Amino acid sequence: MGSGASFTATVSAITDAFGDPTRRRVYLFVRDHGVPDGVTTAAVAAEIGVHPNVARHHLDKLAAGGYLEVRTGRTTSAPGESARAGRPSKRYVAVSGAVNDFPVRSDDLVLSLLGRALAKLPADQAEQMAEEVGAEYGRAMAAGMSGSDLAAGQRSLRSAIQSVADALSAHGFAAHAEARNDKLRIINNHCPFGDVATEHPVICAVDRGMVRGMLAALYAEGGAELLDGITTESSLAAGDTFCTTAV
Repeated sequence: MGSGASFTATVSAITDAFGDPTRRRVYLFVRDHGVPDGVTTAAVAAEIGVHPNVARHHLDKLAAGGYLEVRTGRTTSAPGESARAGRPSKRYVAVSGAVNDFPVRSDDLVLSLLGRALAKLPADQAEQMAEEVGAEYGRAMAAGMSGSDLAAGQRSLRSAIQSVADALSAHGFAAHAEARNDKLRIINNHCPFGDVATEHPVICAVDRGMVRGMLAALYAEGGAELLDGITTESSLAAGDTFCTTAV
């Protein structure tokens, strides 16, 4: 399989695994709240608010994709769970690096080529092009979300931004949303572009473009004024502690 086909196949696998908003919530819960021994289907069902069979379906899908590891055996009970005798239950643990190694990072040759190509352009043109690429990809990401997720995003700007943060997390950015000083922000604690972004900081405009593209679809009421007001306040590539996109 050629590199282009491999990249497309991997993107399709990521989309299949995380395109469903419930499945993204399941993954994020296991990743962020799982004890060392993992979490049970019952714990996930209670947290997400779904039937255990639904939770098990999403957990098994994520495990089949290599994003979760399944463990069995009698293990230490998670907080709020009581130890029970009988057949050992399955527990699920997030696989380290399974999402952070999204192909945007692993395909360093293509990224390096993009960075060098952008470096040949005047700075303002390079940044505009990088942001446009990000926005196009962001719109495609939003189109892959379910109808219920889209409707939820359109109810308020805050919920739309939360949907954007969840989608970015599923793509390796380790993102979360926060409100501070009358602004909504998306904080990225990990950059899947890696060293290439440090060498060519203009690639950071892709992040901003992805936020812009997704918000354009998830919060149509915002209009051009909202989208034009999206700015990059800090960047890992510039030596900051994390990347911040303000809306």
